[in-house]
Amino acid sequence: MTGAGIAAVLILRRVRPDLYWMIVGGPAARIRVAWSYSSVMDACGLSVPPSRARIAVARALGRELPANRPPKLLRLRTTRTGLVARVRLQPGQDAFDVMSAADRLRHSWRLQQVTVKELRSGVLELSMTGYNVLARVHLPARAQRTTLRVPVAMRGDGSVHYRDFRKVPHSLTVGATESGKSVYQRVLISELASQRVALVGIDCKGVELAPLARRFTAMADDRDTAADLLDALVEEMTERFQVIRSAQRISADTPDTEITSDIWGLPEKIRPVPIVVVIDEVAELLMTAASSEKKRRERIITALIRLGQLARAAGIYLEVCGQRFGSELGDGVTMLRAQLTGRVCHRVNDEASAKMAFGDIAPEALASVLAIAPDQPGVAIAADTSGGWSRIRTPHISLRAAVGTCNRHAALTPEVPALSDFRPVLPPLPSGTAAAPEPVPATA
Repeated sequence: MTGAGIAAVLILRRVRPDLYWMIVGGPAARIRVAWSYSSVMDACGLSVPPSRARIAVARALGRELPANRPPKLLRLRTTRTGLVARVRLQPGQDAFDVMSAADRLRHSWRLQQVTVKELRSGVLELSMTGYNVLARVHLPARAQRTTLRVPVAMRGDGSVHYRDFRKVPHSLTVGATESGKSVYQRVLISELASQRVALVGIDCKGVELAPLARRFTAMADDRDTAADLLDALVEEMTERFQVIRSAQRISADTPDTEITSDIWGLPEKIRPVPIVVVIDEVAELLMTAASSEKKRRERIITALIRLGQLARAAGIYLEVCGQRFGSELGDGVTMLRAQLTGRVCHRVNDEASAKMAFGDIAPEALASVLAIAPDQPGVAIAADTSGGWSRIRTPHISLRAAVGTCNRHAALTPEVPALSDFRPVLPPLPSGTAAAPEPVPATA
């Protein structure tokens, strides 16, 4: 290969490591793993002695004793970020044996990360990452996007991290200043902008969500307006329950498919549009400086708790963001946090903040949160109440790019009559920019 060719390969490895892996690194790693599989498994203590029958046959025939047997390699394929191997364990082996040796396998095959998952009894899947996918994050163009399920980050094992509101209706995102929390929020809003979803923003700072306001159905930029907006959301939730109740009409001849307890079982023509409530800097919303503000705070926290407990069935989802979210913010915060199933924690300034995010669902993730360096913006730990967690990183998106996305999809902004008083009042678009069409109604 010429010097120019070598330089092109090195540049490709630096700029687009995913393409370099598919063209150069992946095929080489696949040959390396397949060639050394048996010897590496034996060196890592993952092989078993031959059966007594095989030993007896070898001795009877005067042959050399058979070698130890590693887990049987069923399949090995190359992916965009690494390799995936499917193996069948030998009798006497356990999945924990392979999980314990994952770091040794990583060093032996010179890979970035090895993750072991049990597919069924005796069959494991080894997901091997070929390079640091979190160094330069590129979400795959073919990432699956469905209603209320959008890609927001890459995981350390090379898979895409999705924010799925249908499975995890409410979520809490915690992170210190300059940790990447705002970028995560921009990516989420940009992905939701192209869907038929009503976005509701509460931003008491007035600077994070305001530039994206053309795609928002309702927005509040101070505590008083936020309290009124949350009350309106509770009323909207109650009205949606009435729609569900009136549509049930359960009788002996009602088909099972027509019985529902949430909006997703309603006919599309009467199904209300889903609402995603994005709260930026929740501490600013809940903190009080005088006793006269306590009544307003009680309204806010009561409405948030009711939405957290009941709103999923009505198609209203909470995305709460802040630097801290602990009991020092007052009564009701711990109860609200218990309703926030999903957790994403960026770099934090103290261990207590990490415990607020993961102490009650995934305490083993605390060490990984505290290990996030200041020079790694966008890196976070994502977990949910199932106890599982993973290291993720959000692709960087500028505020200008997010604004452009929201402006392009302004026509999809639904009108929710109960929230019409909180519709953002915006100046006309600059000259040369196409005006946004009229908003679509809340029901089809």
